[in-house]
This record gives sequence, C-alpha cells and structure tokens, in this order.
Amino acid sequence: MAKGVLKISQDHVYVQPNDDGAQVGISDFAAEALGTIIYVELPEVGDEVVKNEPFAAVESGKASIELPAPISGKVLKVNEELEDTPDLINQDTYGKGWIAVLTIQEVAEFDELMSKPDYDLFLAGGEEE
Repeated sequence: MAKGVLKISQDHVYVQPNDDGAQVGISDFAAEALGTIIYVELPEVGDEVVKNEPFAAVESGKASIELPAPISGKVLKVNEELEDTPDLINQDTYGKGWIAVLTIQEVAEFDELMSKPDYDLFLAGGEEE
C-alpha cells in the first residue's frame, strides 16, 4: 500500500497512509458542505474502531454528524489541535485538518475505498446514499 495515496469512503471520510499509520479525516466536499466546523469530538488513543461504526463527530453551524470509520483499526493518535481550532478542517482538510491516525487492520478495506478521482465522479453523479 503506497504512502500518501488518498482514498475516500462514500460517507466522505478519507484515509491517507503515512509513516505513522493511516491518517483519517473528512473530505473537502464534506468540510465545504458543513461550513465552518465549530466542534470536533475526537476518539481516544487506543480505541478500536470498526469500519462503518462511528469513531468521531464534527459539528458546524449547519449540522452535527457522526463519522463512520472508513477502515477498522486502532487509534494511534488524535489531532488535539482540533480541540482549540476545529476549523483547521476547513482550512487544510487533507493536511492539518486530520482527525485521527489509525492502524490498518485489513488492507482489503482500504483497497475498497474510492480514489480521489473516483470520489469526484461519485459526487458529480449525485450517487448519494
């Protein structure tokens, strides 16, 4: 599995493997749709997350949503900067706006996610669930 490869779930949660594990956050589309993020509920380090089960939550002036985990794994670290500056998600979605770093338990789960171009096509096709 290549480091830096961005994959995104139909629930608008991305996974990007790096040296530490798999960085997870919400897509730029989700961040834009929600508007300014005012609160982030982070998972706890050491939590086991299960694919499609809620692992974190974000809140904006428009909505509060639980985020389903795009992959199963263990929480290795969380982005504590979001506690004081939740709108980092809006400013730098795929950079400083990450939510957590997970282990990747099953590469197949990662491989099932959409690439960024496929995700953009998914959005353009309006194939919302």
